[in-house]
Amino acid sequence: MELLNNLGLGLATALTLQNLAYCFVGTLIGTLIGVLPGLGPVATLAMLLPFTYALEPTSALIMLAGIYYGAQYGGSTTAILVNLPGESSSVVTCLDGYQMARRGRAGTALGIAAIGSFFAGTVATMLIAAFAAPLVELAFKFGPAEYFSLMVLGLVGAVVLASGSLIKAIAMVLLGLLLGLVGTDVNSGVARFAFDVPELTDGIGFVAVAMGVFAFAEIVVNVEKHEKREVFTDSVKNLLPTWADLREAAPAIGRGTALGSLLGVLPGGGALLSSFAAYTIEKKLAGPRATPPFGQGNIRGVAGPESANNAGAQTAFIPMLTLGIPPNAVLALMIGAMTIHNIQPGPQVMSSNPALFWGLIASMWVGNLMLVVLNLPLIGIWVQLLKVPYKWLYPAILAFCCIGAYSINNNPFDVYMTAIFGAVGYLFYKLGCEPAPLILGFILGPMMEENLRRALLLSRGDPTVFFTRPLSLTLLAMAAALVVLVALPAIKSRREEAFQEGD
Repeated sequence: MELLNNLGLGLATALTLQNLAYCFVGTLIGTLIGVLPGLGPVATLAMLLPFTYALEPTSALIMLAGIYYGAQYGGSTTAILVNLPGESSSVVTCLDGYQMARRGRAGTALGIAAIGSFFAGTVATMLIAAFAAPLVELAFKFGPAEYFSLMVLGLVGAVVLASGSLIKAIAMVLLGLLLGLVGTDVNSGVARFAFDVPELTDGIGFVAVAMGVFAFAEIVVNVEKHEKREVFTDSVKNLLPTWADLREAAPAIGRGTALGSLLGVLPGGGALLSSFAAYTIEKKLAGPRATPPFGQGNIRGVAGPESANNAGAQTAFIPMLTLGIPPNAVLALMIGAMTIHNIQPGPQVMSSNPALFWGLIASMWVGNLMLVVLNLPLIGIWVQLLKVPYKWLYPAILAFCCIGAYSINNNPFDVYMTAIFGAVGYLFYKLGCEPAPLILGFILGPMMEENLRRALLLSRGDPTVFFTRPLSLTLLAMAAALVVLVALPAIKSRREEAFQEGD
């Protein structure tokens, strides 16, 4: 009964005219960003953060959430029509989706992707609503030691699930933690690493880091490597799959939804990992006698991964909403948006601001419904957008970023900092370093330091407090187990093989 009352409050909040409008804007922008290859939701959220200052917190978060899961939908469009994933979790969809398009079945591929995504999103939203309250109750039992250990586990998970070299991922996390130390020490009032620059005494701006390493760097990289692709737009018809297609795809949709719902809560990249895992499972279950073979236009190769990445994208909200821990870079940006609006992320949000908490959850179902409307009838518009010349698109986005960076404090220093981090982000790309762990380290760094200090103060400086409290010890043991597991030769080789396939 309490769950129904909470969902009623959420729907009452999400269905206000203002929040419906922002949900629609978020899903529309998310679909657009997913369709246009190269940007992705992280860069888009980084660009739009300054513009959410003037919004109500609930409206801002509903819009940002819509961009995130909307990009999962939109990413399938370019994956199927152009063989170019609009979003990283749509990489696997290219394998069979593009082959279906080449065989004249682009409409069927797009239709089954939308249906699978809607089903997965609906189930994932129900799971968030069902598990949110019990997890919040558990979170209230966490002390500073447990929170510190949980953040250690989160960062270790982000390293393990980051693509590329483990050493580079560790270096990026450590760099993020160090950047988080810049500013005035809360306890002593001493400026740390500010180098007598007045603007740095309050710390490095989160928006400058995020917008620089993602948005600015992405623009330069995409201008540099832009390729011409064949677009299969003439075969976009018969968007509704036949009953035979639905019967064949339904088990894959169910398995992908279950897998994505479980893996989405993992730190690092639940949606990306879910789509790879779902494709692997479908390929193993079908065996060598699959008709047509996987990689040559099998509908299950679209249905499974598309369901998994949408379920994973939405269950990723569970640790963010209940514990205040972002499992990936996109939700780290959303935690940044919460702090901008003076909302302390964590379990207290449910009790202190229930309309925001349950309104955000309810808006996910509303947004998924909107996305079906946006993706199927408007597919012709998205197809035309694929023909927009990139030489017009990227300068406009760059100007938009600069305006956003300046509008934070009306200070050109923020634009300079964003440009510097843009150059740093481009350097990361050239060196093969993924920037997502840096953002997670930057967000969690100050929170980790605060909880570390609190735990040591409460234990009168005794560091064994992290190992004598059962929950804290369990979390640290899980982090250690992850490190050991990924160091095993068999696991290490499979991990490298998976990410090579993604590339």
